[in-house]
Amino acid sequence: MGADLTERLKKTVVLVGMMGAGKTAVGTALARLLRVPFRDSDEEIVKAAQRSIAEIFERDGEPFFRARESEVLARLVRGEPCVLSTGGGAFLSEKNREIVAQAGVSVWLRVDIDLLWQRVRHKTTRPLLRTPNPRATLQSLYEARVPFYALADLVVDSAPDISVEAMAQRVLETLRDHDDVLERK
Repeated sequence: MGADLTERLKKTVVLVGMMGAGKTAVGTALARLLRVPFRDSDEEIVKAAQRSIAEIFERDGEPFFRARESEVLARLVRGEPCVLSTGGGAFLSEKNREIVAQAGVSVWLRVDIDLLWQRVRHKTTRPLLRTPNPRATLQSLYEARVPFYALADLVVDSAPDISVEAMAQRVLETLRDHDDVLERK
């Protein structure tokens, strides 16, 4: 069940959380429900740089990547309302949190560490997990980042038995409680 035809998204929904939280998958499904575009800040950075995230990290370093990430966030949040998936580190920056707060609404997709590990352990596309002990690295990242994610405007909890579509529906129901985000005509 999607958004009611009398509902209109008034500001961009910015999904934040750890790698593996489902920001891209849930975001895509949520955008379909809301009948708005889906954007991925990492994809936008890749397009602009014409290099993969891993290549950007390797060649230019994380500070360069984070600067591009802020530029992309500012452009997308101020544009046409959409659902925007961000990289796992995007919301750690005070500047990025301010950008989102000015024109969007942040939604933390909260997932526990064990489920995150199940989702990311076989992926080779996670530059921050290219370490001798990726599970310990994920745990450290999780512990460092949760206090920042907790600053999000809204929180939606996930669990192993919840489908992508059900998570998108959970986010939609949460948004319905906020007239400043989802307007009923």
